[in-house]
Amino acid sequence: MKARYLGIPAILAAAMATSSFSPVLAQDSYTIGVSNTVQGNGWREEMICAIKAQALAAGNVESLNIAHRNTDAAGQLEDLRNLIDAGVDAIVVNPSNPEGINAALKEATDAGIVVVAVDQAVSEPSAYVISNNQEEYAYLGAKWLFEQLGGEGDVIYMRGAAGASADDDRDTGFKKALAEFPNINVAQEVFTGWQQDQGKQQILDYIATGIPFDGIWTSGIDNVIVDALVESEVDLVPVVGADNAGFVGQLSSVDGLVGAAVTNPGSIGGAGITLALNILGGETPGERTVLVQPELWENATDGGKANLAAAADPSLDPEWPVSISIPDWTTYSKDQIIGCKGPGE
Repeated sequence: MKARYLGIPAILAAAMATSSFSPVLAQDSYTIGVSNTVQGNGWREEMICAIKAQALAAGNVESLNIAHRNTDAAGQLEDLRNLIDAGVDAIVVNPSNPEGINAALKEATDAGIVVVAVDQAVSEPSAYVISNNQEEYAYLGAKWLFEQLGGEGDVIYMRGAAGASADDDRDTGFKKALAEFPNINVAQEVFTGWQQDQGKQQILDYIATGIPFDGIWTSGIDNVIVDALVESEVDLVPVVGADNAGFVGQLSSVDGLVGAAVTNPGSIGGAGITLALNILGGETPGERTVLVQPELWENATDGGKANLAAAADPSLDPEWPVSISIPDWTTYSKDQIIGCKGPGE
């Protein structure tokens, strides 16, 4: 089970030195607002379910007010202001971009509402951020891929959503690795929008050109990329993706596939609930930003194969990350996150 969970990052350890940082169970009962701008994406759905499960497990959340729809920064500003008007005690938000919703975040904190951004950073200084380390996510996977190719070759770079801070951070990490391998060439760079159908069609279109390539780095749209390679009956190339259940399974079951999964748990949403409740209970972290560090599981070594076997969970939706919990941040059970029910549901 150890391989399925992430350790406490150094920045969190530093924060804990100045605060007990354990989940608090204050006597008060809270209402927490949630704002998310992407639907139909397995990672985001797991994030919402983790939010619900942690709110239920915490025992001191009376209700959740969830705005969960496909929209842009303007739409998210509207959703956030509706949550402010509703008088929530805290807001957990996955931001559409790092600056576009700052006005509403400032309005919320001015009104005494605790704001916690999850998954992606915001630049509003009054907000807290708890996120997977997106720059390191990209760097770890890209470096492994470039080393797997012997330091030379043509790779396809499949990014997330243009303008999203997580994508910007991952681009920084990818280019950091790229700078260390001057003989690696990016043959094509595309934005998948973190949409499965879009990413699969993009790789199919590139395969149809007949232009050779040596590896693929994906921003978490991974199992459908492997499906496209298999269905096209082309030679398999090394693929880097996230710890999504489908891709983790493929790394152990698809003959000839070499690849690596980098952890990026959607359960960070549940961690956001814990952080918000801690702050409401009077316990604040030593830093405004807390990062959860990723791990890389690859199938090119016996040790990596063992990690993948320990992490695999075919009972999960293929698009859900297998890292369904984060130690010290989430306390719900597997049944609770899969059940996806919050307080009062």
